[in-house]
Amino acid sequence: MRVNPHQFQPARTSGYKNTLVSRVDLARTSKDHSGFYFLSIPAITMLIQLAITGMLVALLPLAIVLTSNDTNKYRKLVWITLFLTFDLIMFGSFTRLSDSGLGCPDWPGCYGQANPVQAHADIRAAEALMPTGPVTVVKAWIEMIHRYLAMAVGVLIIAIVVVAWRKWVKSARQLISYSPVLPTGLFFLVCLQGAFGAWTVTMKLQPIIVTIHLLLGLTMLGLLVILAARHSIHSAVAANARAIFTPALVALGLLGIQIVLGGWVSTNYAVMACTDFPLCHGMLIPPMDFEHGFTWWRELGKTAAGDLLPVEALTAIHWVHRNFAFIVLAYIAWLAHKAYKTEGLRKIGKWILIALAAQFASGVATIFLSWPILIAVLHNGGAALLVLLLVLLIYKSRLSPVGVQH
Repeated sequence: MRVNPHQFQPARTSGYKNTLVSRVDLARTSKDHSGFYFLSIPAITMLIQLAITGMLVALLPLAIVLTSNDTNKYRKLVWITLFLTFDLIMFGSFTRLSDSGLGCPDWPGCYGQANPVQAHADIRAAEALMPTGPVTVVKAWIEMIHRYLAMAVGVLIIAIVVVAWRKWVKSARQLISYSPVLPTGLFFLVCLQGAFGAWTVTMKLQPIIVTIHLLLGLTMLGLLVILAARHSIHSAVAANARAIFTPALVALGLLGIQIVLGGWVSTNYAVMACTDFPLCHGMLIPPMDFEHGFTWWRELGKTAAGDLLPVEALTAIHWVHRNFAFIVLAYIAWLAHKAYKTEGLRKIGKWILIALAAQFASGVATIFLSWPILIAVLHNGGAALLVLLLVLLIYKSRLSPVGVQH
């Protein structure tokens, strides 16, 4: 079976690069003779408006924390930030899968404005120029909502850092659970994540950049799980639970590799490179081009030399992700079964098995149902859920045989 490579690559990407991006108002910065760039008044105004928007979005979760009956407000703040980070990862996948990643082709604003309402004329002009292109009013709103949520999560992480430092210093550095090392690391990680979010746009959805952006988001999620677990009550675990620690680390590593491969499939639009299962084009090993498929530094839809990416390269990307999934599935299922038989880890082992089954089902469904966006988003969410559960399993496997509240 022969497949048209343009079926998998967004038609918008090849055409808009030299047209829409040139329409963005880049004159909002001025350059002096020393070579440094200074923001103009309109650009500063836009940044202030964006900052206010991010803080306003963060007000609701902060209000929930402050009005909560939980006596440990810091714990509540961390758990809500974790929940919103999970939501942000899900919405980020929706942004990518709905082809809205370039709904606003500049960053951090939209056509130099803080929201699509102010940029409406530019968006409509771009949409009229390329009706099937990346810029529409709906896509612009999807992209900007994603950015607003990201800014709100950034605000919440800053709040976590401030509270952690305050409590740690106030306790004369005695409260280890409030050590600011992890929160401060999260702050720098969210700054790095923001940079990759910007490069995702400015580098026109380059697959390696988008994949790293996804991986950093999941890393943030994992670190927030550790932070939340520090301040939670855990049931007693058996003394032999520590034997699960190393296998769980291996499982997380395997899952990380699979997530990278899955991100590579998604960012290269290779989901439908194989339209049958378990075979691919009716063959166990179809014709594949690993060299071009796994050249990491290249533009979307192109080889490193600038030619169109061949169908065989897309097939290789899909095939590797699909088949490595069986290894990951088998290993994590074994680990979950082992955890299920361990006192104190039974519940998390059960949830890992459920998440694995759902992840396998959603992965197969994306093929047979021709990649419906809802199932594709759930598949991304399943990967995030598995990261959350495995990190929690790693943490709990290191607990002493009695439950401890920090």
